[in-house]
Amino acid sequence: MSRVLRMSSLYAPTLKEEPAEAEIASHRLMLRAGLLRKAAAGIYTFLPLGYAALTKVIRIVREEMDAIGSQEMLMPIVQPAELWRESGRWDVYGPELARLKDRQGREFCLGPTHEEIITATVRNELRSYRELPVSLYQINTKFRDEMRPRFGLLRGREFLMKDAYSFHADQESLQEHYDAMAGAYGRICDRLGLAWRPVAADSGQIGGSVTTEFMALADSGEADLVYCECGWAANVEAADAVVAYEPRIASSVPLERVHTPETRSIAELAAFLGVDARHTVKTMAARSASGDLVFLCLPGDRELNELKLDRIMPGATLLEEEEFARFGIHRGFLGPVGAPEKTLIVADRTLKAELGWIVGANEPDHHLTGALPGRDFAIDIWADLVTARAGDSCPACGGALASARGIEVSQVFQLGTKYSVSMGATFADESGDEQPFLMGCYGVGITRSLAAVIEQHHDENGIIWPMGVAPAEVAVLPLATADDLVVPAAESLAAALALLGVEAVIDDRDERPGVKFADADLIGWPLQVIVGKKGLAEGAVELKDRAAGEREMLSLDAAAGAIAARVLEARQRYA
Repeated sequence: MSRVLRMSSLYAPTLKEEPAEAEIASHRLMLRAGLLRKAAAGIYTFLPLGYAALTKVIRIVREEMDAIGSQEMLMPIVQPAELWRESGRWDVYGPELARLKDRQGREFCLGPTHEEIITATVRNELRSYRELPVSLYQINTKFRDEMRPRFGLLRGREFLMKDAYSFHADQESLQEHYDAMAGAYGRICDRLGLAWRPVAADSGQIGGSVTTEFMALADSGEADLVYCECGWAANVEAADAVVAYEPRIASSVPLERVHTPETRSIAELAAFLGVDARHTVKTMAARSASGDLVFLCLPGDRELNELKLDRIMPGATLLEEEEFARFGIHRGFLGPVGAPEKTLIVADRTLKAELGWIVGANEPDHHLTGALPGRDFAIDIWADLVTARAGDSCPACGGALASARGIEVSQVFQLGTKYSVSMGATFADESGDEQPFLMGCYGVGITRSLAAVIEQHHDENGIIWPMGVAPAEVAVLPLATADDLVVPAAESLAAALALLGVEAVIDDRDERPGVKFADADLIGWPLQVIVGKKGLAEGAVELKDRAAGEREMLSLDAAAGAIAARVLEARQRYA
């Protein structure tokens, strides 16, 4: 039996006006529907309806974790700095790591993630290969001091996450659990009602070499991804760029110096020379970790992928405006021919097909045409430098890629020995030798997932909850609160639904029907039962399906059973 919620006493302060601060649908609707309120930039209070939906997400995640044998625990949010120094991340994590001191002057941080503390927890407890593998998870608050928190729950500073960590004796065991987690994450997305794709990704500050993101497809998503009908997909930051490149000329030509006044951009240069931008070569200047000058050459119509640059040359950064003069180079007219002595030339592999590069001449208002690698200049490194995009070839099957935007709701990582080696976390293998744990790390953004559901399930009137995460499943709307027939019928129906295990809410407020209809759609109750004088005169009530927009009349006597059957069927779809 479920209890019946009453709108007259429910703390759900809805808003008629659009919140000025909200830029995307989930943020706007969660504020308007009375699900949450802002406490500070990127920090929110969940009100009863928002928390009810959040607990549904938590329950789904917990069930899937328990089903694959991961064990729940709870770790502290405040973490000692010495653990982060052991892993080497204290000085490299960046300003997103909120640091603090206690009254004794000891340093701590608010945990944005928990790799350090989980490794420290198990390293003195798991001593033998016989005790492995072990998988532990928690559902806990995280804090990352984002410079520009925005989009409500999608880029907040404080957020709720499920993070799991696994410890293994060998790669086969790690791969098995990684695959099990990935399968669980797919089921979580399905049960939340999300349209999603698993995509190859970059591991970022977490580390490791193998990782997959689970993206909820949404135009409001912050991540760009490319995908193929064959099933391959990747975040553009991590995707190999296989560019279908047609060279401008079929054979080499002499190098020619061209006066190109006021042509600092690729678009201006292409227009001046009457060529397509893709047949020019964009040269960008960077500084290596050791401070040496680096020229990066890529097709003029493509963008540099800075994560790929970091993988090729860790620590390399693009030059700031004031650094050009120090190196004696001219922004807008850079090129590999006649580059300053000891400049490292790195070129995108796509340009291998081009026999006559159009490049800057390293002097103001001049470019070169017909530049040929090996004859006029040398390439030190050929590499994949550009960001993949729609129309590129699929690295898996060669088909044409399409693009989409997505919200990262979860991610799985194979960390390997990144933390176990640096933190001295070892076990005794079969021979009695000490070996570092192989580790996996697995995260689900609980609050992000809730926002992603709303981004995919809403219309101009409000939220359209999938049954599995709705704050309540059925709303009973009596249209005449003072009527001596309507109110008892509505109360009786709500009580009957509760007896059948349905999560019901009754709008018993003394409000006009229009207000009740508007709030029901705004909050997004999946099924809405309208109890009015006209219908009762015929022994019927009206059932509205919020998602389908369909309406039907039900016999009052059979309504509770028919609605409960609809709810059960919907629950099974998300089970």
